[in-house]
Amino acid sequence: MKQKKIEAKIEIPEGVEVKITGGLISVKGPKGENKRNLSNPQIKMEMNEKNITISAKKASKREKRDIGTFESHIKNLLIGVKETFVYKLKICSGHFPMSVTATKDAFQVKNFLGETIPRTLKLRHGVDVKVDGDIITVESVDKEIAGQTAADIEQLTRITNRDRRIFQDGIWITDKCGKKA
Repeated sequence: MKQKKIEAKIEIPEGVEVKITGGLISVKGPKGENKRNLSNPQIKMEMNEKNITISAKKASKREKRDIGTFESHIKNLLIGVKETFVYKLKICSGHFPMSVTATKDAFQVKNFLGETIPRTLKLRHGVDVKVDGDIITVESVDKEIAGQTAADIEQLTRITNRDRRIFQDGIWITDKCGKKA
């Protein structure tokens, strides 16, 4: 059953500049800049001085679902430019001492379970990875880039042909942004 009008309002925090052009939302803040393309022909996005309004007339459950999705994405954009999203990972090596290095564009794990060829990962643009002892910190203004990079690092040390009860070596996500693992 269609509803007459569904509306969601998001308050813009101080120090954040928002620009809406068609379906493209650009957000600038003290930590950086974020962009996201959110488009649906039935949904209108309008910006006032302090609020972003997302609305749909004669909305079905699909438009209601999309309005909730757009609202969550815009909130993540606003949070990201005010304070960065941080993921923490822990290096666990019981059998062989592995060495982990992170440069601007690559992440490398050497001597994982005695392997001679290092495992490397090309880092995405807009993410900052730091290695401090056995803790790896992944930071970005974009929540999806930070989360996907942390997942890629964890996946880099996946083991398939050994007993997981004995070989628990690897790099594991310990803290997600907003959640404790």
